[in-house]
Amino acid sequence: MDLNQGIDNLLVLIKNDYRANCDNVAMVERFESNLEISRGSKYIKVINDGSVWGFIVATDGDAKFHKGDILKPASWAAPARNKARGNVIHGNFRGCAWTGPAYLK
Repeated sequence: MDLNQGIDNLLVLIKNDYRANCDNVAMVERFESNLEISRGSKYIKVINDGSVWGFIVATDGDAKFHKGDILKPASWAAPARNKARGNVIHGNFRGCAWTGPAYLK
């Protein structure tokens, strides 16, 4: 799977998880309409309603992570670079929910 298709699949997963946890149609519509991505040279930022959901590694040149790795946000502008929470290219979305990538155990 390529990076763009993996991102599309992740966005579908996020939307479906929100729908499964919310029965208010207006809130679901608002959530889905505010879900967006912002592409940078190193990372793709997943944003919802002004908050960062997470980051996806967008380059093959990262010394620690693979292209497509899902990272938890450390701040608005930077990911937590401790451990990947999955990979969109490999279809591995373990622990990803509408609230964001999973915390480490």
